[in-house]
Amino acid sequence: MRAVVYQAFQAPPAVVEVPEPALAADGAIVRVEATGLCRSDWHGWRGHDADIVPPHIPGHEFAGTIAALGADVAGDWRIGDRVTAPFVAACGVCPTCLAGDHQICDAQEQPGFTYHGSFAELVAVPRAAVNLVRLPDALDFVTGASLGCRFATAYRAVTMQGRIRAGEWLAVFGCGGVGLSAVMIGASTGAHVVAVDVSAAALAAARDAGAEVTVDAAIADVAAAVRDATGGGAHVTVDALGSHATAIAAVSSLRKRGRHVQVGLLVGDDARPPLPMELVIARELEIRGSHGLSARDYPAMLDAIIEGRLRPDRLVGRTIGLDDAPAALMAMGGPAATPGMTVIRPNDR
Repeated sequence: MRAVVYQAFQAPPAVVEVPEPALAADGAIVRVEATGLCRSDWHGWRGHDADIVPPHIPGHEFAGTIAALGADVAGDWRIGDRVTAPFVAACGVCPTCLAGDHQICDAQEQPGFTYHGSFAELVAVPRAAVNLVRLPDALDFVTGASLGCRFATAYRAVTMQGRIRAGEWLAVFGCGGVGLSAVMIGASTGAHVVAVDVSAAALAAARDAGAEVTVDAAIADVAAAVRDATGGGAHVTVDALGSHATAIAAVSSLRKRGRHVQVGLLVGDDARPPLPMELVIARELEIRGSHGLSARDYPAMLDAIIEGRLRPDRLVGRTIGLDDAPAALMAMGGPAATPGMTVIRPNDR
């Protein structure tokens, strides 16, 4: 099959012929119709993830059809079924999974990180009965691929970890794929949304996604601007970028008893930001992480999409073929050329 492969960290990726993935007895092989290009893929290519061993195929947000099923896969699954899967492939049997938290499984695997990913014509899904998610016929593959990491992660971050409610203020820091998803999801709940970014194009996209207020992150005191806009501070903040500056500003933007959700990866020099813990104590703030969405929690999100309350399709900025993916992956370290998500169609030539 054709796939995007990098031979070493930071080496230019290339589209090459590689062996098809092996089929496990409890797994599935999915023919990839669409796969998202995520900043996490860029972090992996840069060498920021210890699980990756080059040569490697990136990619963890995908949608397609079942091409093969292992003999031990339980449930009503058939060849040709339209599917997606969370980026965390859970085991389903560890104590964490049994408690209902598949997204932080003790024995998790991740396509594009712990094994070869979806920038390819085919990708494996381990423990298929636990991790496959059926795509409704009304949902196209590009939209399905956009759910796998960014939209699903934002959905859990805003609705489950942040517990946003109608009438509250949500401040989203960073308006890339995760941030724009968080803006849209927050607005769909009836919350008031503030979007923060340095890019005028990203802020315009945030307004289109439902933000009532936008703040230029280049100003001297972003947190003060958010507190002013929200009448004393946001009830919930989401750092969708991941940096010292955004994490600190987000926590500092909260009103008393506010909730901060960290989604953006903090790596390298940003791995341990000096958060204002004096504010956490004095204002009784809550800080949580958010790491994807388990397969069992997809139905509520999919229902909202089918009913038109959520429109992740509007967050896709462009689609490209597999041959354009190497350059697009390397470019993710800089400002986005196109606001919103980039989705790869491996079968487009």
